Amino acid sequence: MRYKVDLKKFMADCEANYVRLRRLFPAMDDVDGQVFSVDDRGGRQFAIAVLERSPYTSLIEVAERIREPAPWRCFPVIRVRLYHDARLAEVVGFDRTRRIRPRYPYPNRVMHQPDEKSQWNRFLAEWLSIAIHTGYAVDSPYEFID
Repeated sequence: MRYKVDLKKFMADCEANYVRLRRLFPAMDDVDGQVFSVDDRGGRQFAIAVLERSPYTSLIEVAERIREPAPWRCFPVIRVRLYHDARLAEVVGFDRTRRIRPRYPYPNRVMHQPDEKSQWNRFLAEWLSIAIHTGYAVDSPYEFID
């Protein structure tokens, strides 16, 4: 059976991710980065960096700040395009993959799942929810984001 893109669900995920990102990083329009932690010891720190700004879009990168990288526990580097006029945030890069199609035949040469793009956006949604509920800004410890 061929995978069919659920456009309504995909757009709902992108819309919710936009709201979550704006909540997690409200100064995105003026500040180039935000560092925060999602555990109570401050050991795992994450950074959101603004890579590009234009009147209608922004490109941001979400990555873990690692002192001593361990390949078995690395958080993926996620690039997200924000469309401010439509209030949508779409994952456009995940680790080393930069361009992704809405659907893939399976199996394929790089073994992407048929719904790879949707899975990226769902992963971002779950991770942002965790960051909002348990995270705090590193610059001012214990100042919770939500």
